[in-house]
Amino acid sequence: MGEDGAGSDHPTPARCADPPPQGEGGCSVFADRIVATARGWIGTPYRHQASRKGVGCDCLGLVRGVWREVYGVEPELPPAYQPDWAERCGEDRLRDASRRHFGAELRAEEMRPGDLLLFCWRPDLPAKHAGILSAPDRFIHAYEQAAVIDSALVSSWRRRIAGIFRFPEKG
Repeated sequence: MGEDGAGSDHPTPARCADPPPQGEGGCSVFADRIVATARGWIGTPYRHQASRKGVGCDCLGLVRGVWREVYGVEPELPPAYQPDWAERCGEDRLRDASRRHFGAELRAEEMRPGDLLLFCWRPDLPAKHAGILSAPDRFIHAYEQAAVIDSALVSSWRRRIAGIFRFPEKG
């Protein structure tokens, strides 16, 4: 594959929407803060429904923990949820909560480091996994049976992206 990305199933890396102030990679300083905060969770063991840096978290717990570090308080506590990706509950609670607290979903070409990514196992199932884009081709997430890691956003992950949201800028 050439440098122009021909033959790739990856979207063209998005440009930042808010020019100044610029941080690493040309994205906003705020987005850089989100990524740096998420990186601070790397190595935290996987624990279903937990959200304590260095102690344990799942994918949602990672997002909740980053939110707390950046904003100070969580906007809501999640209800109990199953770890099963194939759960058929009829509701897309993760996407609904993301819309409430992050705002409108973004298109793939708008995706940039610092954005929240939601994943689903199949298109007919609700989003059941979350991560934070750390680079155009990498994301940080809590991986079951392991820990919080920075993974390559390979095609098998990209095709499961169910939603992209931007952390709201602090006022």
